[in-house]
Amino acid sequence: MDDNPQVLDALALLFTLDGYQSERAQSPTAAMSLFEQAQSGDTPFDLVVQDMNFSTDTTGGAEGLQLFAQLRALNPDIPIVLLTAWTHLEQAVELVKAGAADYLAKPWHDEKLRISVRNLLELSEQRALAARLTQAAQNDAADRAQALGKIDLRGGLFVSSAMQALVQMAARVAPSDVAVLISGPNGAGKERIAEIVHYNSSVRGGNLVVLNCGALPVDLIEAELFGADAGAYTGAAKAREGRFEAADGGTLFLDEIGNLSLSGQMKLLRVLETGRFERLGSTKTRQVKVRVISATNADLPAQIRAGLFREDLYYRLNVVPLVVPPLHERLADIVPLALSFLDGVRLSLNAQAALKRHSWPGNVRELRNVMTRASLMCSGEVIETHDLALPDLAPAEHVEINHAQVNAKEPSRAELETALLQSGNVVADAAAALSMTRQSLYRRMERFGIARGER
Repeated sequence: MDDNPQVLDALALLFTLDGYQSERAQSPTAAMSLFEQAQSGDTPFDLVVQDMNFSTDTTGGAEGLQLFAQLRALNPDIPIVLLTAWTHLEQAVELVKAGAADYLAKPWHDEKLRISVRNLLELSEQRALAARLTQAAQNDAADRAQALGKIDLRGGLFVSSAMQALVQMAARVAPSDVAVLISGPNGAGKERIAEIVHYNSSVRGGNLVVLNCGALPVDLIEAELFGADAGAYTGAAKAREGRFEAADGGTLFLDEIGNLSLSGQMKLLRVLETGRFERLGSTKTRQVKVRVISATNADLPAQIRAGLFREDLYYRLNVVPLVVPPLHERLADIVPLALSFLDGVRLSLNAQAALKRHSWPGNVRELRNVMTRASLMCSGEVIETHDLALPDLAPAEHVEINHAQVNAKEPSRAELETALLQSGNVVADAAAALSMTRQSLYRRMERFGIARGER
């Protein structure tokens, strides 16, 4: 936008070198007509270069100020580069404060103007992408919140996309009577997922009976499962009911199923297929109707290859597999979970950063224990990094940070990729999980050569 046609020709030619298409106007009226038409169409302008004076013998910039205000009113986000032969420093400062992207004096330096326009367009594209991703993330979050609102979560807290997807899958299979196998490391929350399956099922009015096969000697697991008559084994002074009988009409959750003996596996397979079993030491066949959910932290296919686990039982238990990821792969869950374990005390930003850096080999169970200990050890109402006493926190990482910075160190490429994977490549979610701004995450992605804008 300039009253001089030679200036317009020069600018159009200059921008052609970078592959940009342009439109030109010699007056504010013509400029506004073009701008309004483009704004209401399918191809609005991406950037404006405008003069400050259009009428003959004017140097005060009043026309440019008015045009600038009209353009900003129609599109507050469009970058506007101002050109003038009459440089007024105070006016330039005020316009930059009002939102002008750049202010250059005539005659301009071609390369400087090209670089300014190129950078502004790239920044504008990044902002538009970030806005779309943010909106998409907000829409996804709203959809997930609406879906989770219909599920009995048993008081669980699920913030990360990975856990929300897992909970939705658990609720989806809950109404059926198919067997579910929950796998994942110790302390990751397998029992909570089992509870969600039960309390969202058609047998939620029945008992949820839990048996941890890893906490009992192998020779007692069968008696716990199926019960025993008096004298069935040493110390069995009277008949006892097994977990299958206790769970009749409800759900039986078998944790650490890989610890079950081969003979116990055979009996379990029979119950799953027929609903019939006998107590140890008894010939009386009993009939039950039980929904079975099992869990393991073991590699059952490897146990099958080693002859330690029946392949037919594995496929009978693993109709619907649910995999609980370890806590270090669910960065967005760490701080909310930690806060949920506290009562009357808060977490400093340094402590939050330290929690995200810890590897959490004990998963959610370890996090609960750490927060219980820290709440007892802290001297005031705020838990600091040293109160956490995390063993893998190197002294170099005990650095103070300000309230605008949550991570005490830059995330690695692996941490970036993990956060992006967990968020489904929603950059806003990944940035939040890493306690970074979107702009910082974009710069870090560019440094590592990670593609932007892929969903």
